[in-house]
Amino acid sequence: MEPFRVHILGCGSATPTLRHYPSAQLVETRGHVFMVDCGEGAQIQLRRTHIHFSKLEAVFITHLHGDHCFGLPGLITSFGLLNRAAALHIFAPAMYEEMFHAQIRMFAPHLSYELIFHGVDTTAVQMVYETKSLEISTIPLQHRIPCCGYLFREKPGLPHIRRDMIDFYKIPTCYINNIKNGMSWTTDDGETIPHERLVTPADPPRAYAYCSDTKYIPKLHTMLQGVTTLYHESTYCDDKAANAENHLHSTARQAAMVARDAHVRQLLIGHYSAGYTDNGLFLKEAKEVFDNTYLTNELAVFDV
Repeated sequence: MEPFRVHILGCGSATPTLRHYPSAQLVETRGHVFMVDCGEGAQIQLRRTHIHFSKLEAVFITHLHGDHCFGLPGLITSFGLLNRAAALHIFAPAMYEEMFHAQIRMFAPHLSYELIFHGVDTTAVQMVYETKSLEISTIPLQHRIPCCGYLFREKPGLPHIRRDMIDFYKIPTCYINNIKNGMSWTTDDGETIPHERLVTPADPPRAYAYCSDTKYIPKLHTMLQGVTTLYHESTYCDDKAANAENHLHSTARQAAMVARDAHVRQLLIGHYSAGYTDNGLFLKEAKEVFDNTYLTNELAVFDV
């Protein structure tokens, strides 16, 4: 099975602390690398992952609070200093487009590469980017300003060839792709070997959902069916549920309720309020609802 990983660059909330960087993650799959949110320091953290800057092909911004996007101009400028050649796609709420281009004109007018801005409608579910093996779609969320999450979903793959059957029937290598795509095999004696005997089922598609700042949405789970790994913000614990409601954030318990109702395999939580010094409180509370919960932390890597 091909690697499908999430690298945590930052998992703190808006107020700076010495414990956490602001929100930023990398999603790495099948040779593609994407960044989701780009808080301050994201490019420093990217260095620490040892993933080469040139591999990043797109950045997905969930909303325009600074702890999710203030690192973007610096990242873009640094790529120019490094003489990047490949185009870079930027996905962000459509309201950012005018300011984005103004920032580029001011701070990076002579880039060595092409920047392609895509304005995102945060209120709609829509596919915004596609590769040969992956689809990336928006997840409408509810925060104090327009905000959406992003869903990274693998496309269904082809079945696996049974090497023992290929060898037994002496099937030439040039026919393997045809067999993967459904062809049977006819031997020299005229016997037809059904496609189903020559392959084993494809790996089930995996999916990663990144749900950034949002209030608890009771029906959010309906958009997350089939998701393997869910990241859901958990800014507060139960003791500050009123703060979560007032600021349109979620508690760790509410994040776990979404994971439980969506039937995901694992839940990652983060965006911890600076008012907490013990992140274990978030984990304890979430596990009371959804046991397979993990705390995010800087430079942690999770398999989707």
